[in-house]
Amino acid sequence: MRNTYSRQMKLFSPSLLVLSAVLNILAVLLLIPALLGAVLTTGNESAFYLSAGLASATGVVLGAMGYKYRAANLQPRQMFIITATAWLVVPFFGALPLWFWEHGVSFTDAVFEAVSGLTTTGATIFVGLDSTPADILLWRSMLHWIGGMGIIGMAIAVMPFLSVGGMKLFRTESSDWSDKSLPRTQQFLLLMVLTYSLLTLACFLAYSLFGMDIFNAINHAMATVSTGGFSTSDSSFAQFDSLPLHWVSIVFMILGGTPFVLFIRLVRHRQTAIFRDAQWRGMLVMLTVLALLLTLPALSMPGETLPWAFTHATFNIVSVVTTTGFASADYTLWGDFSIAIFFFATFLGGCSGSTSGGIKTFRVQLCFAIIREQIIKAVHPNAILKRQYNGSTVSDEIVASLVGFLFLMAISLTIMTLLLSLVGLDLVTSLTGSATALMNVGPGLGAVIGPAGNFQPLPETAKWVLSMGMILGRLEFLTIIVLLTPAFWRR
Repeated sequence: MRNTYSRQMKLFSPSLLVLSAVLNILAVLLLIPALLGAVLTTGNESAFYLSAGLASATGVVLGAMGYKYRAANLQPRQMFIITATAWLVVPFFGALPLWFWEHGVSFTDAVFEAVSGLTTTGATIFVGLDSTPADILLWRSMLHWIGGMGIIGMAIAVMPFLSVGGMKLFRTESSDWSDKSLPRTQQFLLLMVLTYSLLTLACFLAYSLFGMDIFNAINHAMATVSTGGFSTSDSSFAQFDSLPLHWVSIVFMILGGTPFVLFIRLVRHRQTAIFRDAQWRGMLVMLTVLALLLTLPALSMPGETLPWAFTHATFNIVSVVTTTGFASADYTLWGDFSIAIFFFATFLGGCSGSTSGGIKTFRVQLCFAIIREQIIKAVHPNAILKRQYNGSTVSDEIVASLVGFLFLMAISLTIMTLLLSLVGLDLVTSLTGSATALMNVGPGLGAVIGPAGNFQPLPETAKWVLSMGMILGRLEFLTIIVLLTPAFWRR
């Protein structure tokens, strides 16, 4: 019995140590909105202090448990457990201030908002954001920023190691978790944090330069670079009647959807790989084509001018494709053609190794490459084709991983849509709600959860289903689903 317990603790010890570190960092970060609340006398400081205390105390206990059974090397299945437990546990502590504050929401709503924030989905249950206390608004934006950094770290350091959905194409030195490479891994992730921070600072300065006040600039900079989408107003980005501000947001949403490794290579090694990267160029081409297609429907709206029509079309399609979730206009009024484009754009996503969700551009490009290969082989059965992407060989293993990812996504979308329909939601809300949760986009379609609505009216059961969908999509399906298989635990 003791040996079994010891074995189980050794399996979970890395997860406990990671959770300990993350919860203590979270506790420190909770003091920032607490300080703002004290300065502005909002009366919410105690909610943040209590949340910080609970997070820190839990972190200390978990750290003590994990330290006793720590091991020198990580096993592959421990990586699954670390990733899944962190994203399943941390949102509950991130939700505490939203539950504890004077006008706190229900526990279900608080968890939904925290999950949406940390997964950078941007779906919100808050109504009356214009009158919501500044410390609560700041914490919502911080959840985005914290989650965005975690997403980059996971995408760069963990996903290639787990071979999720073809991510092995993006192996870096940070994908090797042996003792020998650990210093390089730590250095690499430190560079990622620095790059992420500098981009956020640049976005803040650009917003401030073009007229946004300091508080809004801070919140929107965190939401933009993390491709999260939480705003400080119910009208989202439509609260700013400024073309330059919209284009600043467009630029930084695209940068947030760009592989962060390319920024490091550009600055540190003076490599211009960002301009040669097939995935990044593919995303730009896709965004340009979609923006042009949407400009005419946007221009048909009463009183719309060409500059604003093109800006609204570009802003909203960039927001959806990069899975940011800002809205500058109710694009569901642009007609059925536009609605169809936005629905399918929900699935596209930005680049791998960025803060964006979705299928990711490289997977879309791989699918087209595989289809082209099949067409050529149908015409020339004996043709020998070299399958490559961005200078890397695309093995059969990567193709199988890609097919598995897409199948799991389709199955998850089907099951979630059926579950939401069972709790009384209409088909449009069920389907687009499932899609926006799994792809981490934010707004769905329809009168309830469209760009002019939010998720507050949904039943509590639907919110829990969507919360699980947001985590499932952020972890790219396999990381969670593999934990549900008996074979994983029999090893």
